[in-house]
Amino acid sequence: MTAKIIMLGNQKGGVGKTTTAVNIATIIAASGYKVLLVDLDPQGNSSSGVGGSKKHSGAYEWLMVGGHSPIQNTYIFNLHLISASMDLAAAEIELLNVPNREYILKQRLSEVKGAYDYIIIDCPPSLGLLTVNALSASNNILIPMQCEYYALEGISHIIQTIQRVQNGLNPGLKLLGILLTMYDRRSSLNQQVANDLRFHFQKSVFSAVIPRNIKIAEAPSHGKPIILYDVKSIGAISYMDATKELLQRINFPQAA
Repeated sequence: MTAKIIMLGNQKGGVGKTTTAVNIATIIAASGYKVLLVDLDPQGNSSSGVGGSKKHSGAYEWLMVGGHSPIQNTYIFNLHLISASMDLAAAEIELLNVPNREYILKQRLSEVKGAYDYIIIDCPPSLGLLTVNALSASNNILIPMQCEYYALEGISHIIQTIQRVQNGLNPGLKLLGILLTMYDRRSSLNQQVANDLRFHFQKSVFSAVIPRNIKIAEAPSHGKPIILYDVKSIGAISYMDATKELLQRINFPQAA
């Protein structure tokens, strides 16, 4: 068994990237697969989102020192975690002087990926060395995107970055798709951005859409993914639909 490695990336913050990472990881684990969630964002919100401890030796020590694996159990069956804390922000600077600095994460994951079906990586909202490491280590990238003008403007930068990585660091990297988040059907701007995305990127845009939903917003304050906070909410149902589509795209690309 070798894990399929999926990173969630967007250089713009506040687009639902961490919420998506936590919920997709949880739903895949609940489907019976062994999942490792790697929190590469120094804010550590994915870690707290599944009840992880930021005091536990985490991603910073793992990347910079290696050795003992910092994998934590979570209260969610089948879901393990490598947590992040603010210490991880220093890695962006310290990695500059490390040989093969773009491949440190890939090397670390090679030591543990045999134990998992899926590895989900939550990246910081930037295109720094932590994100470059995730791009180098991953099989697929999922781009969560809020339906706003500036988000639409920034998508071209992400696509260009992916193409550069494909041409150099990681030829096997595939764009899994663009997932629309925080979608408000009553907003004409949201509808226009969604239509523009589907026109330009066609099948790369997920059919499933994550709506603005109060239950999704409330769940992190309780330290729970949405399916454990309110499984009947429209937010939970939307994330289950998105995860089903994600698994189809990975395992049966022709169905996308």
